[in-house]
Amino acid sequence: MTASIDAWPMYRALVGIGVGCGLLIALVYVGTLPHIERQRAAALEQAVFAVLPGSASRRTFVFDAAGTLVADTGSDGSRVHAGYDAAGRLLGVAIEAEGMGYADTIEILYGYVPADERIVGLRVLASKETPGLGDKIETDERYRANFEALDVRLDAAGEALVNPIAVVKPGTKSNAWEIDGITGATISAQAVGNTVAASAARWLPAVRRNREALAAGGQHDES
Repeated sequence: MTASIDAWPMYRALVGIGVGCGLLIALVYVGTLPHIERQRAAALEQAVFAVLPGSASRRTFVFDAAGTLVADTGSDGSRVHAGYDAAGRLLGVAIEAEGMGYADTIEILYGYVPADERIVGLRVLASKETPGLGDKIETDERYRANFEALDVRLDAAGEALVNPIAVVKPGTKSNAWEIDGITGATISAQAVGNTVAASAARWLPAVRRNREALAAGGQHDES
């Protein structure tokens, strides 16, 4: 009984320290969250303009599961960022996508120009791939060049890619819809290619169906 009574002050102190530390962590998180969100938004905007060269402004939309376009960025669905030139004309859309890499999920953003039916740029938004190997998806210029003019033409009905995107062995690319892999980073390169292929097959038909709405958004841009 005595030992139990003697232990109480120590127990109370430990609980108090735990609660205090928890509150401190929560306060730091709440205090820094707005800054983190601003940094994230700025990085995303920079990435959008990078994958859609010539864009002067953008507007974010969301496709729901049925491919219906809504302008509510708080909705659940796939986010797309329409890029417009200085006159408010639609240049293309930047589409967010993610897939499983070698170490963890890889988040990407790729730019698509409907008028040319090509993907014209890609940026990795988040990745934990192995430094020096898997991170070549971000640093290898030859690999990144795959996404400067990747053929993603749709069929006459606008419902499917004429030529599904395919990742091929390094140095064997012979068609505009193929992606050259990376020696030493096969899994990561394949993961990015597969992610782009799945996303493009699903969302590019929706972009075509909603092209007029996307174009009209240039009169109400976000930046």
